[in-house]
Amino acid sequence: MKKKEQYNRRVFIRTTLVTGLGLTLNLYSCTKASAIPENKPGEPEPENEDNTLRITGVLLSARIESSKGGEYTIQGMGFKTGDQLYFESLNKPGVMGKFTVASKSASADHIVFVFPTDLPSDSYRISIKRGAQSFLLGSTIVNLFFNANIPDKTGMTVKGVVYANGVGVANVVVSDGFEVTMTDAAGIYYLPSSKKGKYVFISIPGNYEVDSNVNAPQFFQRLSQPANIVEIKDFELKAVNNEKHVVMVLGDMHLAKRTDDLNQFQKGFLPDVNQSIQNYKNAGNKVYALTLGDMTWDGYWYTNNYALPQYIVEMNKINAMVFNTMGNHDNDPKFYEDWGAEDKFRDVLGPTYYSFNIGKVHYIVLDNIEYINAGDARNYNTKIVADQIEWLKKDLATITDKDTPIVIAMHAHLHTNPILNTSGAETTGYRISNAQDFVNTLNGFNTVHVLTGHTHINYNVETAATPHIMEHNTAAICATWWWTGNAGYAGNHICKDGAPGGYGIWAIDGRDLKWGYKSIGEHADYQFRAYDLNQVHLTKDKYAPNFKPTSDLKWQSYAAEYANPNNNNEVLINVWNYDKNWKVEVSENGQPLTVSRVRMRDPLHIVSYSAQRLNRNATPTEDFVSTLTAHMFKVKASSPTSTLLIKVTDRFGKVYQETMVRPKAFGYLMK
Repeated sequence: MKKKEQYNRRVFIRTTLVTGLGLTLNLYSCTKASAIPENKPGEPEPENEDNTLRITGVLLSARIESSKGGEYTIQGMGFKTGDQLYFESLNKPGVMGKFTVASKSASADHIVFVFPTDLPSDSYRISIKRGAQSFLLGSTIVNLFFNANIPDKTGMTVKGVVYANGVGVANVVVSDGFEVTMTDAAGIYYLPSSKKGKYVFISIPGNYEVDSNVNAPQFFQRLSQPANIVEIKDFELKAVNNEKHVVMVLGDMHLAKRTDDLNQFQKGFLPDVNQSIQNYKNAGNKVYALTLGDMTWDGYWYTNNYALPQYIVEMNKINAMVFNTMGNHDNDPKFYEDWGAEDKFRDVLGPTYYSFNIGKVHYIVLDNIEYINAGDARNYNTKIVADQIEWLKKDLATITDKDTPIVIAMHAHLHTNPILNTSGAETTGYRISNAQDFVNTLNGFNTVHVLTGHTHINYNVETAATPHIMEHNTAAICATWWWTGNAGYAGNHICKDGAPGGYGIWAIDGRDLKWGYKSIGEHADYQFRAYDLNQVHLTKDKYAPNFKPTSDLKWQSYAAEYANPNNNNEVLINVWNYDKNWKVEVSENGQPLTVSRVRMRDPLHIVSYSAQRLNRNATPTEDFVSTLTAHMFKVKASSPTSTLLIKVTDRFGKVYQETMVRPKAFGYLMK
């Protein structure tokens, strides 16, 4: 049915606001009554165009702003006792966007109702319902506030209330990404925002949660008015006990609709992480998820029509609230500067940097990518830009108890992948260009954990220079960009350092933090893989028979230290979440063997990625090939057939063991 304009009625709303300040405000405005839309399948029947309800002389305000629970009088002719008001969201189709409100009173010339406290601010079509009949009054924007009469203050452009159970909550941190303030005793805040980021957000206090849009926590509100117009933005909290909680740390998904990624994500990662989530919930924990960036892949946003909106479809299948971090591949490649390239992320997911509290832990999410994209190269600097550093200082200044654990998530790694010096000691350096500025902001705090991704490998860094800071570079959910599990490839899921594709699990009880790495599709106790190097000889004929190199040297450059036979009875052990407080022990016939820490490539990754690509006469992508890693350990046995007992103890005292019967076969699906 073609839309038909209605000029035979006018809607008049008198908005009566009664607040705790003793103020009453009446708002009057009028617009032309809205058109009647075409009926769509599954929607209510269109409003009665013949106006059999005989409602006339009505004028509808284009925008209504009121306190929650505010009483409204709509004047017009023909209202009756028992009439109901039907609110239908213009933005949220379906049951979640429909509300029926009973009238408080009605007479021939007006109807009175009270806005429900749970009615969301939104754009609505408003109808009168009387039995089976209905009549469309028109459309309006409804903004409902905890207190619509907070007085303005000079220079303050955003104000509002943070509240829970109808009471304002004090000392909640509120920010626009530049300015930082806190709520007063009544839960009221004021912010002198320039509105550059077009949002305001709260740092969710410990033992509270916010509502979520499916599983995206709604800790921010968007700003839509010019900087000189004061906007009211409220935040409702729900009291919970999350002192005991678990965070799933999800690095580098790289969803792009290629290399069978969605199938692997949906059939491998999702059931695995959701089972982990359920297990921890069953044990009495609140469970959350925190990404580490590169959920998408900017190079395929437009060619494969797969970007952040498509990622949200998959994100919503994770059975926990998901806090997102921005990665270099989550920038819009149609922009050639950092701020503009971030706009899509802000539009779809929200702030690019922010903080929140869970229990007694303060979490901070940073964007440490400065996107350049010169000549469509999608290049970038790993840097925390100056505005963000200044915001970080202000945010941390609100944490007065320096024993509060600080957990910071950002995409690019703070430290380089550790190497071993000539004496076998671990050495590393900073990777972020202004790392010292970042580290300086953390002075005075006793416990800081930095969670990073980007590398698609695992490593942990603690240094004598910053003993209060520990970095955890967490390997990728996509492993080697979903290649090794792609149809026709190795049939496994392995990262560049040999770690299985997986995710971090952080279990927190008060201020006690424990962490681990969970391999997708494996038991949580799967923490290392041992190779019988007598069985590891990587030849072109065996692993890439179709490869036609111009020189044998090309194969050897990929096979590296495994290009030649090794008959020295050596065993290589890859302990992917190792840190300096772990212990690796090996015994042979009850006698301990000398364990040496070494820096080597993982042989299983070489045959699972590089050899597979070479076998198709395709050049392996340089960023995807096997990397030297220092979480490797080597022992020498007395014979090729002795059985070894490998015992690995993590920093929390948990022991992982393998009785290694040798010879141990080398293969794509080995453990």
